[in-house]
Amino acid sequence: MSSAYSSKQQAAAKRAYVTFLAGDGDYWKGVVGLAKGLRRVRSAYPLVVAVLPDVPEEHRRKLRDQGCVVREIQPVYPPDSQTQFAMAYYVINYSKLRIWEFVEYERMVYLDADIQVFDNIDELFELDKGRFYAVMDCFCEKTWSHTPQYKIGYCQQCPEPVAWPAAELGPPPPLYFNAGMFVHEPSLGTARDLLDALVATPPTPFAEQDFLNVFFRDVYTPIPPAYNLVLAMLWRHPDKMPELGKVKVVHYCAAGSKPWRYTGQEPNMERDDIKMLVTKWWDVFNDDTLDYKGDEPLLQALAEAGAANYFPAPSAA
Repeated sequence: MSSAYSSKQQAAAKRAYVTFLAGDGDYWKGVVGLAKGLRRVRSAYPLVVAVLPDVPEEHRRKLRDQGCVVREIQPVYPPDSQTQFAMAYYVINYSKLRIWEFVEYERMVYLDADIQVFDNIDELFELDKGRFYAVMDCFCEKTWSHTPQYKIGYCQQCPEPVAWPAAELGPPPPLYFNAGMFVHEPSLGTARDLLDALVATPPTPFAEQDFLNVFFRDVYTPIPPAYNLVLAMLWRHPDKMPELGKVKVVHYCAAGSKPWRYTGQEPNMERDDIKMLVTKWWDVFNDDTLDYKGDEPLLQALAEAGAANYFPAPSAA
C-alpha cells in the first residue's frame, strides 16, 4: 500500500456521521433507515450512534448488525428540568452535547434519527474548519408561536414580505439554524465549554437547538436547504426550495411525518410530495440489498475515488 493511499485512509478514518438515540421506543427504525441510506449513496464514512443507557441491548444489536458504531453516553440535563419545552421529550436532546467528546474523530456530520440521506453528502467534510455549518430554520409553524418572529410574521427564509421592525424590537435576530443536521469538530475543550455554558443558561422551548444557536452564533455559516429539508418548507416557502429530486437530505420533523409512524391524518400529511417522501424512506428501509454485509465500504470508496473529497463542497446559502 502506497504511503499516499495510507495517509488518505488515515484521514478518512477520522471522519464519521453521528446520530443520537434514547429510550426503548421505535426511533431505532430511523437509525437503521439512516444507516442503509448512507450505504445506498456510497458514503465513505461510518455512522456512529450515541446511545443513552436506556437504549435496550436488542436495539443496539440491530444497529450493530447494520454496521453502526454504537457508543454509550451519559445523559446531559438542563439546570431546571421543570421548564416548559415546545415538546416534553426535547429535554433529553441536551445529551447531544456529548458528541463533542468523540475526539477520535476530527470532523463529524450530525444527523437526527428522523433524517434520510438520498444523495451523497460526503463533501460536507471538506468545508473549511473552524466554522459551524447547518441549514437555516423556518419560523412559520405554530410551534414557534412563542417567538417574536412568529408573532409579527417575520421569517428569515423569506424576510421580504414582513420587514423586521427594528424601531420597536431593535436589530434583527441573528440567523437561526435547525440542529437536526450540522457539521462540527469534536473537541474536549469545546465539550467542556458547552457543558459549562449550559449550567448558566436557562432552558428554552427548543432546548439544545436554542442553546447551540446561542453558543455557535459567531461561527455559524448557513449551507443550502438541500442538506436539511425541513418539511414545513414545502408549504411555507416552496419558492425557496430546490427541486425535490435535488434535495440530498430530508428531515421528517413535521408532525405526523415520521415514516414508521405515518398515518396521513395530521395537517399537510395528505400532500402528494409528503406521501412520495415517506414512500422513498420505506423503499430504503425495506431494501434487503442495503443490509450491512461486513464489507469495507470505506476502503472501497477510497480506492475508487482516490480520495474522500470527490464532490465539490457546498457554497454558503
